[in-house]
Amino acid sequence: MYNMEKPDNVREMQALISLIDDPDNDVFKEITKKIFIYGSEILPHLESAWENTIDPAIQKRIEELVHQIQFNNIRSELNSWNLQEKKDLLTGWLIISRYNYPELKEENVKLELNNIRKDIWLELNNDLTALEKIKVFNHILYDNYGFAGNVDNYHDPQNHFINKVLETKKGNPASLGLFYMLLAQSLDIPVHGINFPEHFILAYISGPVNPHTLPGKNDDILFFINAFSKGNVFSRQEAEWFLKQLNLEPKRKYFRLCSNNEIMERMLFSLITSYERNNELESAREVKKLYDIVVKY
Repeated sequence: MYNMEKPDNVREMQALISLIDDPDNDVFKEITKKIFIYGSEILPHLESAWENTIDPAIQKRIEELVHQIQFNNIRSELNSWNLQEKKDLLTGWLIISRYNYPELKEENVKLELNNIRKDIWLELNNDLTALEKIKVFNHILYDNYGFAGNVDNYHDPQNHFINKVLETKKGNPASLGLFYMLLAQSLDIPVHGINFPEHFILAYISGPVNPHTLPGKNDDILFFINAFSKGNVFSRQEAEWFLKQLNLEPKRKYFRLCSNNEIMERMLFSLITSYERNNELESAREVKKLYDIVVKY
């Protein structure tokens, strides 16, 4: 393959990498700053250096450099996503998933999603009521494909990454709810997230909704859906009963539709909590930086 990198750049990158083993921490910090300037461009050279050294200490330094460059890329991508007027949820979720799986390919995820979408679409028709559409949807997703809430490892951070949800068919309320919503909306089924406390749920909406400005009214909600519990359908009265079990008054704000930005906030907050519960405190600290990007707006 033709190498698009300039020869001078290659030589400088290789020279920098050759100094990674410098025992002087101040020197290493200066080298690190210069390496970060190259960003993704230097990653193949770092990976090659890792493969060609047998010194565990040097390998560890390289691994930390590669991770920091990839994390910087994630922060930049998420910031760009957050500045968009119309925030695509799938794109946002892919960015979050690349925090743990930097090589994740968007086209692979879209292909798998489209295969599931096709199977649901084949069973739908315009004569079905809203409830009948959801029953068909649930049958394909949960009975045929075997998706389910991860009750055994509820706080596993892996529940939050879209590629792992597709691979394991397991997730938590946030990830399964988002997964369900993306599939439903791709089929023109008006399912949207609800700003419910503790547990992310969905609502089937009868009126028009813009997920970026959310002009929908609470009166437009036909029923609620719990994606974590095999798409269980329940009423407003049952939702209020659940709130009372949490010692919460059923305030109107708990039934407000979530914006796409708020859904990403919930996903990231849930991921932070999972890392903390698993004592992965460095990962929790990094994801908090991603969370801070989203909550700025």
